[in-house]
Amino acid sequence: MPRFSTLLIANRGEIACRIIRTAKEHGYRTVAVYSDADHDAPHVRAADRAVHIGPAHARASYLSIEAIIRAAQASGAEAIHPGYGFLSENVHFARAIMDAGLIFVGPPLDALELMGSKRKSKERMIAAGVPCVPGFLAAGADNQTLMEAARAVGFPLMIKASMGGGGKGLRRVDAEAQLEGRLALARTESEAAFGDAELILERVVDHARHVEIQVFGDEHGHLIHLGERDCSMQRRHQKVIEEAPSPAVDEALRARMGEAAVQAARSIGYVGAGTVEFLLGPDGQFYFMEMNTRLQVEHPVTEMITGLDLVGWQLDVAQGERLPLPQSEVSLIGHAIEVRLYAEDPQAGFLPSTGTIHHLRWPSHEGVRIDHGLEAGFEVLSHYDPMLAKLIAHGRSREEARRRLLRALASTEIAGVSTNRDFLLAALAHPTFIAGEVTTGFLESSELGQGARPPVDGLWWAVAAALWTRPEHGHWSSAAPHAHSIELERGAERRTLRVEPSSAEYLVKDREDTFHFFLTVEGANVALERDGVRDSLRHVWCGDALDLFTPDLHLCFHQPAFGESRGAGAQAREVSAPMSGRIIEVRATPGLAVTKGEVLLVMEAMKMQLEITAKADLVVETVFVSAGDQVDSKQVLVGFAEGPGSTT
Repeated sequence: MPRFSTLLIANRGEIACRIIRTAKEHGYRTVAVYSDADHDAPHVRAADRAVHIGPAHARASYLSIEAIIRAAQASGAEAIHPGYGFLSENVHFARAIMDAGLIFVGPPLDALELMGSKRKSKERMIAAGVPCVPGFLAAGADNQTLMEAARAVGFPLMIKASMGGGGKGLRRVDAEAQLEGRLALARTESEAAFGDAELILERVVDHARHVEIQVFGDEHGHLIHLGERDCSMQRRHQKVIEEAPSPAVDEALRARMGEAAVQAARSIGYVGAGTVEFLLGPDGQFYFMEMNTRLQVEHPVTEMITGLDLVGWQLDVAQGERLPLPQSEVSLIGHAIEVRLYAEDPQAGFLPSTGTIHHLRWPSHEGVRIDHGLEAGFEVLSHYDPMLAKLIAHGRSREEARRRLLRALASTEIAGVSTNRDFLLAALAHPTFIAGEVTTGFLESSELGQGARPPVDGLWWAVAAALWTRPEHGHWSSAAPHAHSIELERGAERRTLRVEPSSAEYLVKDREDTFHFFLTVEGANVALERDGVRDSLRHVWCGDALDLFTPDLHLCFHQPAFGESRGAGAQAREVSAPMSGRIIEVRATPGLAVTKGEVLLVMEAMKMQLEITAKADLVVETVFVSAGDQVDSKQVLVGFAEGPGSTT
């Protein structure tokens, strides 16, 4: 007899949409949950039924165990799929589901609890003979104990939150002088993110790759692996690009790592989808890091090379069915690469971005899959993770997959919020990635990881100015075109350009440069011809902004707002919120003398902790916020009087 026919998805966004799609294909009735902010979200409309679970803040909605259990009971759902993130690895949530007489689409409670702790999981893996990174494990170790243990472990080392993941509570320590401060930061972040402050220490494996093995088990004792994924392209310990198979793994190494992963899963009686994560050293040795007891963000690359639907397998296993394939019949075909499209501004230190998506256009190319939960008009809020979508490309070879993904990204258009699209294009085109030689430290040590990009060519400023002076914007008519000066800004840069149009021909002067070109505009499509070379690009108007999409760049231009801005000195003597969020710590106090770069406050936005620092040597005059306050973007947080060493 079937165990369930109605499935509630305890998540939002792209993963909720993805699970709903497979569940419907398998004949299940689907139930979505939503917060106030997601009332009209795509995942809500995609489901057969949707239940409101609380306010916009995740703590009162998507992280509320009670609200989700009530939603399942009210909707008639018999099973709950947690997706990833939120409560997906929370043993209390899984237990509450079972106590309510519902089915948890996930692993057994014992496995979930054991693997939820890095300390406990490593202790079990050591006992099972799975190789682990040398380090220090002790229940409830305080900072003094960890400082003493660190000297024995040796530097460099990693401080890790025992619970959770996603880079939270994770700090690298290269020298003993850094240890005390970073222990405090890691403990505070771990407590805030996971409600648990336990930390462990691990020796750093330099020049390593992050290689993970997808495992699957059923209730009948069958356990197999589905090959590996390489997740070495990371920034701040967050995965950016994932691929399968790994460029560094051959058949022999795959067999050894796969066997170790299955051994790890078998030692805890694992059932369902899981991922065993390893560090792969340059010498070919690999070490267990942790096990993720859920579906991974990057599971589509495994699906692309195996032709399997992992969510479908999860549902089948939750119904008590056997795995459909033995290990001997698992085959890996071709190569797949995935990128994570985030709402963030790489040139502003990868600061998360909020706002309304005014324009959205996805590519539809062969071998490309896009997982998303977006639409035009969707509001990106500070309450949730900044990941907007995943683009995945499959090819017969790694290079074909890479080229297809580049083309798909270049054809992706999102206007209204800043995204990392251009950063991803640059990363995929970087020689180190092309060569398949990326290690976990690559991005942090490269110009890419700093968000660095060369200055925008003056030609694009000229094209923007020319588009701004077209007839539909009222600056001239086709009967009597005339020269026109226009002031544009992009980010912090502002330029004045003089446009001399003649039908489709333009002469644009910018500072010391003069650009001569032809433009043909048909809807959003623009043909740019210059010196006998013709290029295609697209443009969209979003309110008072002009967005240009070229094969390499997304550029957003504005006309400066009327009126004068405050002087630089005034701006330097106050600090404002870079985005909407919640203040979680206030270190500044009135009368305190601070130095440039000193942390004044810590705020939380989009599941990240942001340190707000002083821009100069100043004396704090007024603190306008307290811990726990919700703040808006550009809201003034701290005001200063001029202090010693100040140049303002």
